[in-house]
Amino acid sequence: MALGEVIAGGAYDVAALLTTVTEDYNRISMHGVRVALLEKQADALGLRLEKVLISKTADNAECEAKLRDTLERQMAGGVSGVVFGDIFLEDLKKYREEKLSILSLKGIFPIWKRDTKALARQFIEAGFKAIITCVDSKYLAKEFAGRVFDEKFLADLPEGVDPCGENGEFHSFVYDGPIFKSKVAFTKGDVVLRDGRWYFCDLLN
Repeated sequence: MALGEVIAGGAYDVAALLTTVTEDYNRISMHGVRVALLEKQADALGLRLEKVLISKTADNAECEAKLRDTLERQMAGGVSGVVFGDIFLEDLKKYREEKLSILSLKGIFPIWKRDTKALARQFIEAGFKAIITCVDSKYLAKEFAGRVFDEKFLADLPEGVDPCGENGEFHSFVYDGPIFKSKVAFTKGDVVLRDGRWYFCDLLN
């Protein structure tokens, strides 16, 4: 949604997609999506992909250092800002802005403070398609992993779970929508529990 808003607004040229990847697993960090599908997604969007590679034991210092190195390379190519899809987590927004200010980069938050119920429905009504790749078992049952993000999914969410998963209740992979040139094809694999807490639905390309 944040990318769609930026493209529609026309005020910025999108240079690349930026994604953190756990190098040992060759998957998107936290989301668990295979890099092969990430690359297909970038191709379907017609955008260059910039991967920030971290180790499976990466601490905050490593993550920040790797991201800083990547952003400095982007700045050399003319990048002046970074877009985020944050909605209401004030501490996270402040943290991002503080780190960006060190590099004199601007933080851009296209969907900041939007009502998450309305935003979730707007996402669906606009024609975006997403599948839930990871759920936090503190908030959601195993059965939610691998489900399509649709009206039925929203209706089934327990009370207190944000419809956009803004508190980390779930993560998703967007595979189609109005800004896609083509749909990203995949098949659903097994759902597995990691670290006694996170249910991941493996997506196979």
